[in-house]
Amino acid sequence: MTERALTTVTPSLVSTGIEGLDDVLKGGLVPSRLYLVEGTSGSGKTTLGLHFLLAGVALGQRCLFVTLSENSAELRASIEAHGWATQGLDILELIASEESLRADARYTMYHPSEVELGQTTRAVLARADEIMPARVVFDSLSELRLLAESPLHYRRQILALKRYFASRKATVLLIDDREQERGASNLHSLVHGVIRLERQNVEYGSMRRRLQVDKMRDRAVREGHHDFVIRQSGIDVFPRLVAAEHRVSYARQSVSTGDEQLDTLLGGGLARGTSNLIVGAAGTGKSSLATQFAVAAAARGEHAVMFLFDEAVATSVERSAGLGVDLDAMMRAERVLLRQVDPAELSPGEFACAVRHAVTTNDARMVVIDGLNGYLNAAPSDRFLALHLHELLMFLGQQGVTTLLLLTQHGIAGGDVFVPVDASYLADTVILLRYFEAMGEVRQAISVIKKRTGSHERTIRELRFDNGISIGNPLRHFKGILTGSPTMVTPEAGVTLDDGQPADCGP
Repeated sequence: MTERALTTVTPSLVSTGIEGLDDVLKGGLVPSRLYLVEGTSGSGKTTLGLHFLLAGVALGQRCLFVTLSENSAELRASIEAHGWATQGLDILELIASEESLRADARYTMYHPSEVELGQTTRAVLARADEIMPARVVFDSLSELRLLAESPLHYRRQILALKRYFASRKATVLLIDDREQERGASNLHSLVHGVIRLERQNVEYGSMRRRLQVDKMRDRAVREGHHDFVIRQSGIDVFPRLVAAEHRVSYARQSVSTGDEQLDTLLGGGLARGTSNLIVGAAGTGKSSLATQFAVAAAARGEHAVMFLFDEAVATSVERSAGLGVDLDAMMRAERVLLRQVDPAELSPGEFACAVRHAVTTNDARMVVIDGLNGYLNAAPSDRFLALHLHELLMFLGQQGVTTLLLLTQHGIAGGDVFVPVDASYLADTVILLRYFEAMGEVRQAISVIKKRTGSHERTIRELRFDNGISIGNPLRHFKGILTGSPTMVTPEAGVTLDDGQPADCGP
């Protein structure tokens, strides 16, 4: 059958009730099929099943929750804790007694003469015949496995359930504990799809959760791991960002920084759709310089968003006010958005989703990540964090967004200054800020050491913050500025000075 024919006969999909998971599944689940949701304890399996059923209730469908581990009162309390209504949801409580789990009682419940179905399974079918549900959730198979006589008998029971619900056009989720022994009881070959949930403990901060679609017959899904969180409102899934899926066309042009001297230093400004790294020691003015770029974007009528890992929103507003920038007014006008990020609470997937939302929904044309140190600390155990960042920058570039990355060097001045991570290869432009000593003062210098999209000035200029940002003349009368301890160049060194004095460092 051709691809066109497959597309034509594909039935309408069933939503899981979770927007991000539907995105991962590229629309949802094929109806009238059996699916397995497996994961460790506390990973969110039951919550996912409730999302699935309540989405059906909202559509006016009859939905059945078969609970084999919690009683109905506990389950309804969990539902109400999320702020969800339980009206319209049928709950069948089938919790085995202690006597039924004794060795001598199990064979009474599940004797081979019972036509491959035990007492528990028959109770499920009786309720299903009564209400004819469109959606069913079994929670959990671990209990059903304990009641079965053998792995073979358990597998045949699942097969019988599969045939029964398929004949009645019901979509079924089977919830299973991944901590159980696999082997002969593995159901992957019986079900249409498998969604695996994982819970990871980190050394500091909130627990990290992610999911993966291990199997889905006859349909393509978004592969790989996808971060998700469980909040009071339920589960939020953040699909893995694939930059190639979000390519748009835009005019390649340079945008002004709002300062003529800074534009000159950058060879005409920043190129649209590029990533730009501002690197320097603490206090050299990285955040103030990035704010200047964001304010210039707002002045052009564009939207800018700043993700603050290292300082509070109030601190950023106060610092900008000291430079004569009313950042608060721009925030009220929704031209500049400041979002404070707690690296201990945010996963890389959730952060990428927040950036994507700012671009696609709020039409942000400039994104500032302040700073990379906080981003890298958000998941120190994630070996692929650099790949997350690379994919994010590719997405922003293909959307025509100008991105600013701020990276703090370790150390203040001298030869002991170093960067915790080499991110220069990810950036199209690198702006370096350094302290230097001159005339008994600690000053700041700015230089552009890399620009892929065109020429730039190679001079080193002084950077000042006096009621605003000002860029001084080239510091041609010094050498060794980037070391932090420059020396003045004299005429005997082969350089002709106008008056034998250091160059004017003013604007």
